Amino acid sequence: MKTYYFIFSNSDLLLQKQPDGSHTIPCCETVPVAIKPWTHLMNITPTTDGTSVKTFNVDNPQQLEVTDDTLRRDGYEFVSLRQTFYHLPMNLYLKAGKCRELLYWDQNSKFCGVCGSPMRMATDISKRCTGCGKEVWPQLATAIIVLIHRGDEVLLVHAKNFKGDFFGLVAGFVETGETLEEAVRREVMEETGVSVDNIRYFGSQPWPYPCGLMVGFNADYVAGDIHLQRSELSKGNWFRYDNLPRIPQKLSIARRLIDAWLEGYNIVSTQD
Repeated sequence: MKTYYFIFSNSDLLLQKQPDGSHTIPCCETVPVAIKPWTHLMNITPTTDGTSVKTFNVDNPQQLEVTDDTLRRDGYEFVSLRQTFYHLPMNLYLKAGKCRELLYWDQNSKFCGVCGSPMRMATDISKRCTGCGKEVWPQLATAIIVLIHRGDEVLLVHAKNFKGDFFGLVAGFVETGETLEEAVRREVMEETGVSVDNIRYFGSQPWPYPCGLMVGFNADYVAGDIHLQRSELSKGNWFRYDNLPRIPQKLSIARRLIDAWLEGYNIVSTQD
């Protein structure tokens, strides 16, 4: 029976080129590349059609030895996980994200945080300490992201950690003991000095960079002038729908929020 093999080198994923120029994930009856005796092949939830899924890391992609005839040296390439959004069908892109998150968890949970003993897999998504028996599961870092409306304008910001000149949305991690809506109000006030209300859920998105869950909201401006939290943001302003700066790429929920707002003005963004 064939298996999808999601093969990573750090955050880069091995893609197989198809004759028509498209890409896919290697799907073979055996592991398509040579692996070390200590390589940990993780079992992942099968695809919707029942195809089994495995994932693992390779140390040096330059020395990758292909063992399956369907995956020749000139027929594959490593691509950053973010860029695979533009190469893979959505179901495989999402599965790749899950694989990367579990590999990250596996790498960072080798020893028990209580007694320091080695951890061993107990199920496909849990580990048990070989010393004290403590069990651990992958954990998500939950964050909110919000599109703030003021009439026909929205508040866009440029964070210092953005790798590019685009403007995005106010976002931040949810703190212990607060609701998602409380996190929205707090993050907006902390980062911009603006107060908001009428907070409405939009949607959510796994964000495997490395292990997040983004929860998107719309909110309405209430009061306050923009006072940016300079430790986090370098720029921020109100923008009309017909005068937008460069906005996030289509793989993000930030872009989905902005595109949905633009649709209300019968505008389809031509940005990538």
